[in-house]
Amino acid sequence: MVAVKANQAAAFLKSPEARFTAYLLFGPDQGLVNERAAGLAKLVASRETPPGEIIRIDDLDLDADPDRIAIELLTLPMFGGRKVVRATAGRRINAALLKPLVDDKALAGTLIVEAGNLKADESLRTTFEKSPQAAAIGCYGDEDRDLDAVVREVLDQNRLTITPGARELLISRLGADRALSRGEVEKLALYAHGAGQITEDDVDAVVGDAAELTIDRIAQASGMGDSRRAVAELSRALAAGESAQGIIAAIQRHFMRLHRLRASVEAGRSVEAAIAELRPPVHFKQKDSLATQCRAWRADTLDTALAGISSTARTARTSAALEVALAERLVLTLARLAREGAREAR
Repeated sequence: MVAVKANQAAAFLKSPEARFTAYLLFGPDQGLVNERAAGLAKLVASRETPPGEIIRIDDLDLDADPDRIAIELLTLPMFGGRKVVRATAGRRINAALLKPLVDDKALAGTLIVEAGNLKADESLRTTFEKSPQAAAIGCYGDEDRDLDAVVREVLDQNRLTITPGARELLISRLGADRALSRGEVEKLALYAHGAGQITEDDVDAVVGDAAELTIDRIAQASGMGDSRRAVAELSRALAAGESAQGIIAAIQRHFMRLHRLRASVEAGRSVEAAIAELRPPVHFKQKDSLATQCRAWRADTLDTALAGISSTARTARTSAALEVALAERLVLTLARLAREGAREAR
């Protein structure tokens, strides 16, 4: 009975015990699940002499041959090492089908199953967790240290270095999915090929999320008191298909961060030191704007702003037909508060 926790997964997969004949890799990060399943399959196959064959099976294969997985796992190969069967959980590949194989102590091959996020009591997960020759391995979103390892691996392969600021910026823009994160780092390495070192400008040019940056410009303009630019950026984002509710949520995150920053300053930190301590780190192009906002907004005014943002978010969720008008009114109100705060500060 082995349930491998997410923080133990990487170490476990480097050298799984030979007694395991079935593995379940699951979690919301499908890129990470796929990457780890592929690596595990190669490792298990390489232990055989000659190396075992890796076979991919999905629901469509079972539509044509319902016993395919069982046949592959229970039949001794005439040539080569033990077979490694990689399967993806689905309509046919489920707990009922796999339980007899997972519980079988004499499998001729090794089973590796990939699945999405599974609750603790879901039958597929408990099937693997309760079997003495199986392991269930949780794969969850990358932490900064995991992403740093991906960055280091890809850049070392391409003989590139990266400045500390560029590394922080890059990691702050990764992490939603392991496969996507690796793809972004590989794209960056290709862009910087021959340059020797990657800078913040390189990261900004290649890894920046255009939609995310557009939404951030709305929040920045609102916080700076530039109502004209805030409305223009809002219109641009909406025309590009962004959700008004998503924009309101992004504005809320920006002002919560600004509130934390202001509280740190009022506790005795300098504006520059407070900004340097924020995590994820502030993009170097935004530091001056954020510093200006921090000096212009008082804590009590930020409290008022956050209360208004929360009220707008609640109303937008219950009145979807009004969400665009609510978002526009919100950025205008915030910009007005910012201008008033700037006048008082002067």
